Amino acid sequence: MGLNTLLITQARTGSTRLPGKVLKIILGKTLLQIHLERLSKCKLVDAILVATTSSPDDNVIYKNAIEWGYYSFAGSEDDVLDRFYQAALPHSPTWVVRVTSDCPLIDPALVDKVVKFSIEKNADYCSNTLLEHYPDGQDIEVFKFEALSKAWKLADKKSEREHVTPFIRNNSDFKGGQNFAAVNFPCEKNYSHIRMTVDEQKDLDLITRLTEAKGLDKSWLDYTNYIIDHDLLAINKDITRNEGLLKSLSKEE
Repeated sequence: MGLNTLLITQARTGSTRLPGKVLKIILGKTLLQIHLERLSKCKLVDAILVATTSSPDDNVIYKNAIEWGYYSFAGSEDDVLDRFYQAALPHSPTWVVRVTSDCPLIDPALVDKVVKFSIEKNADYCSNTLLEHYPDGQDIEVFKFEALSKAWKLADKKSEREHVTPFIRNNSDFKGGQNFAAVNFPCEKNYSHIRMTVDEQKDLDLITRLTEAKGLDKSWLDYTNYIIDHDLLAINKDITRNEGLLKSLSKEE
């Protein structure tokens, strides 16, 4: 019998803009460690798995995850959809939660809310990013393993293989498709101009200042309000959201 809910987070050291970013240290801990320790507080997640690559450079991530008590998997560096599917397959989950390790301050309570909402709606796919109103760095996707399996079999565009969920999203009823039932997890206000993800040094500078002031255990809204109230927005406001996906799409045009 498989897991009900498996959370998979993607992690690798390779990054063109900030190499080794998930191993950068803040308050004595790596960003990956902070990320995983926060996620371990999720109440509706049965297990956490770190999906890294088979590159020797990422062996440290694979080993760290196991040492810290999490499942770990090393797979394709470029076909991330395959890596994600192969990581999930042995666990036979009903639901898969996808987050990424460049979001160190991901909120476990928010993850639980999106999981609960997904199960209640019985959606093939649910996310708080179909309408981007949450801060960048609080991105959460929940989908049925059946949907992941279908995407793995059918996705053929490079952008659909380099990123896990474009095939599901683009073929969902939310986007006018027919293959998947998708719902957006709403936010009362639009905070999409807030960045608490780490793609560049400016992002790391903001996260460092934020956590030095507020610690590592606050909610997404506490961090958001601090960024707004203390005028930290200017630090990384010029960075484009989802730049990696946009680059993949531009190559197909």
